[in-house]
Amino acid sequence: MAVLVDKTVLMDKDAIRRALTRISHEIVERNRGTQSLVLVGIRSRGIPLAERIAAAIEKIEGTKPALGILDITLYRDDLSTLSYQPIVRETEIPVDITGKTIVLVDDVLYTGRTIRAALDALIDMGRPKIIQLAVLIDRGHRELPIRADFVGKNVPTSSKEAIRVMLEEHDAEERVVLAECRGGMSIYPQEGKERRDADGSAAVSSLFCRSICRTYVPRDCP
Repeated sequence: MAVLVDKTVLMDKDAIRRALTRISHEIVERNRGTQSLVLVGIRSRGIPLAERIAAAIEKIEGTKPALGILDITLYRDDLSTLSYQPIVRETEIPVDITGKTIVLVDDVLYTGRTIRAALDALIDMGRPKIIQLAVLIDRGHRELPIRADFVGKNVPTSSKEAIRVMLEEHDAEERVVLAECRGGMSIYPQEGKERRDADGSAAVSSLFCRSICRTYVPRDCP
């Protein structure tokens, strides 16, 4: 059985807030305001991050950018290898993205496969002027030529480590933790399933990953 054992708290609530505030200023500066700006949060933790950035930009500029939600399930490059039926959730982008400046928002940038899927999904909806990427954590280990334009924190990691992003909207707590995967393949049958063992370590399913040590976020596995 594979477990995630927390090693270090990388960011607390205040650090997350400061990082998102800085990213918000960088987005406004890079794009010279909010005209034609659309923030698109990737399900699931990219959504509250995008909402927070939009609120911060409104405080800075007095204008709140358009906000959308993107589900990339059908664009994953591992659909044919999954042994379960993935849940497809709604994509909600309230404006025509053609000619717009799109800022994709996600929690962790790892292999780049999630972002590749998000780009495919966006292009199917229209032809944006430009697509930028904002992430709270960049942990390295890219498998595709993708980089973030706005990064909250760069965290060098090993293949046996994982990044756990916990946000109040989803997890009732607020922090980013560096964890270490110990053990082999998980025996738990559901994607993303997590429970706490007696010693407080988290047991997490990654049925379709090569190893649970690849990433804490199963959707980003090859």
